[in-house]
Amino acid sequence: MDLFDLKGRVAIVTGGNGGIGLGMAEGLAQAGASIMLAGRNAKKAEAALASLRKSGSKAEYCEADVTKEAACRALVAKTAETFGRVDILINNAGTTVRKPVEQLTLAEWNFVMDTNLTSAFMCGQAVYPAMLKAQGGKIVNVGSMLSIFGTGYGAPYGASKGGIVQLTKAFATGWAKDNIQANAILPGWITTELTDGAKREVEGLNERVLARTPAKRWGQPSDLAGLAVFLSSAASDFVTGAAIPVDGGFSAQG
Repeated sequence: MDLFDLKGRVAIVTGGNGGIGLGMAEGLAQAGASIMLAGRNAKKAEAALASLRKSGSKAEYCEADVTKEAACRALVAKTAETFGRVDILINNAGTTVRKPVEQLTLAEWNFVMDTNLTSAFMCGQAVYPAMLKAQGGKIVNVGSMLSIFGTGYGAPYGASKGGIVQLTKAFATGWAKDNIQANAILPGWITTELTDGAKREVEGLNERVLARTPAKRWGQPSDLAGLAVFLSSAASDFVTGAAIPVDGGFSAQG
């Protein structure tokens, strides 16, 4: 048996229209999984679906605002109706607001926390019955290197990504009895729309990232694909509650 084979498995990927989410979805598709992309931009999803279907994967899109509990439950229901089951949940939806702590509004704080952390909690709750029916499942929560480090210009982002690690441990310890494994991926500096914005807004960021990263490059969304497949497959059946950096060695340095 191929431990990394995902044929017959069904994955939900929130925020899977582009960037890291699409990079992970493409890895799962190449391993044989059927994919339900969830997001709020249907036009952007068209290109993502075309990319996934190139590998022969079955891929569909569900327009969903995962900051809403009803939308999370509807997403899981649509996935189960479309593909017959749900085995994998990739909680990747995310956003940020870059401001000094003293300038943040409560609305901005809540917006980031709801998108990055509360959505993962609600999607996890929503998918739990489907995973019970499937007699097991895999949850992969996307954190960040800011799950480890602090920042003065993205307090709600850092707080939400720190919370992702603890939520992952809660899923892992609470649902181990149900053969559900939950782990977190902590991306470093990956080239995406969000980090393109950071490059524009934070002077000298590109140079500092390259200077500190032992790999001497920014990551690409495809760099997340292999770990996503591992954490979604039978190869990781005894791995749960872990938070694994994918950062070219950035966090390995003091």
